[in-house]
Amino acid sequence: MSDLSSLRLLLVGCGKMGGAMLRGWLARGLLARNTVVVEPAPSAMGDLAGKGIVHVGAPDKIARDFVADVLVLAVKPQFMDGAIDHYAGFIRPQTLVLSIAAGKTIAYFRQHLGARAAIVRAMPNTPAAIGRGISVAVADSHVSTAQRQLADTLLSACGEVAWVKDEDMINPVTALSGGGPAYVFLLMEALAEAGRKAGLPGDLAMRLARVTVSGAGELARLSDETAAELRQAVTSPKGTTLEALKILMANDGIQPLFDRAIAAATRRSRELAS
Repeated sequence: MSDLSSLRLLLVGCGKMGGAMLRGWLARGLLARNTVVVEPAPSAMGDLAGKGIVHVGAPDKIARDFVADVLVLAVKPQFMDGAIDHYAGFIRPQTLVLSIAAGKTIAYFRQHLGARAAIVRAMPNTPAAIGRGISVAVADSHVSTAQRQLADTLLSACGEVAWVKDEDMINPVTALSGGGPAYVFLLMEALAEAGRKAGLPGDLAMRLARVTVSGAGELARLSDETAAELRQAVTSPKGTTLEALKILMANDGIQPLFDRAIAAATRRSRELAS
């Protein structure tokens, strides 16, 4: 379903991610009057308030005759246990369940929503807030081709979408792209601090780091070259960049650190899902 104008959507949770996704769907044709948002904190609606969206503070306030084509679960994982059972009654044979809650497995949702529920589990990341994120999704066996296409359409409103067949892959996905923005921001901090220690004023060092990281990311997005090719293009023989890369690419350089970091995050993701 590429046309969202006839879609009836029930969104549970309208925080940063849920709100960002909803804005993307409205921009793509989702009708506010066909949208019900369950969000206890009215302030979380922000600029979405007053646009004709049906906002309720609790599931028992949803109109009993409302039938959702898709139920989107965007509450924080730690709050899911207290919320999920309220929505089993809204599941119909045609209802797609789309979860973006980290650590909550398809088996978990089957337990609470019924064995026949059609469930897509997805891991987006925070650049979805500006339409530049990436979501990785996995569908259970009850998801039809049309429902998978609907999930793809919804997720693509916030950036790129990739699909995996093995649900366990969501754990390293969470470690890499889910937490990835934090690692990039840390890189920005580290570059700025190193520049400050080399003699630059702190504000200039941070400005240089911020614009350099964001600009390099945009260059990588628009280029057909690999990351290695882009790196090599910046690296002149016997130049300054090469001297830095000798340290960063040494056996005890940045790669072993990232190997350990991603492995640790993957382990934690599996622990949270168990």
